[in-house]
Amino acid sequence: MTLLEICVDDAAGFRAAIAGGADRVELCSVLELGGLTPMPGLMALATNAPVPVRAMIRPRAGDFVFDQGDVKAMLGDIAAARQAGLAGVVLGASLPDGRLDVETLERLVDAAGEMGKTLHRAFDLVPDLAEAVEQAVAIGFDTILTAGRARTAPEGIADIVRAHEIADGRLTVMAGSGVNAGSVRGILDRVPLAAVHGACGRPARPDSEAAVRLGFVSPDRRATSRDAVAALKAALA
Repeated sequence: MTLLEICVDDAAGFRAAIAGGADRVELCSVLELGGLTPMPGLMALATNAPVPVRAMIRPRAGDFVFDQGDVKAMLGDIAAARQAGLAGVVLGASLPDGRLDVETLERLVDAAGEMGKTLHRAFDLVPDLAEAVEQAVAIGFDTILTAGRARTAPEGIADIVRAHEIADGRLTVMAGSGVNAGSVRGILDRVPLAAVHGACGRPARPDSEAAVRLGFVSPDRRATSRDAVAALKAALA
């Protein structure tokens, strides 16, 4: 059975993911920016979850080229995830040319210790796919989340197939972005992945006019849909 991971960014989304049948949850904040580190309170809420939970460790929006201040914040966030009893963390760091920042990633992975470790879509910026897979294995990741260096997994399926072949069982290649009940079978028909990753979001309910007027609302905000999660889970059955 292919593992279904759902990314969420609030308490309601967390409940919807579990109710819909997620096998694992990636806990974030601000998914409309690709996901940032979740607040400590949300991590604490997930402490006794019935499924494993991994926390995104990303201190700011933008690229994945991090300075020492960013790295220090990420080390603190990893410690918070461990303190909350979460199963794992989701990490990534790049050099300016898109290659993986191996030195920074080694520090972060070492800090994560025995926790599960996913290399996030910083992987999709790399110029050399094979080199990046080998680096991820050597650093100690157990999972790579990727859309095959494309915007969505269906568009990047050729690179996902290639990464899966290069990994050769040494870690899990997990397709993400554009993965839903309508697309997942087409992906898995091309490559027998052990895990897929989806957001299963729907446009969020309208906010108050005052909140919109004062700029407190992101126009791209979406809410995790229990029904969409359940449909994706069913498509995997």
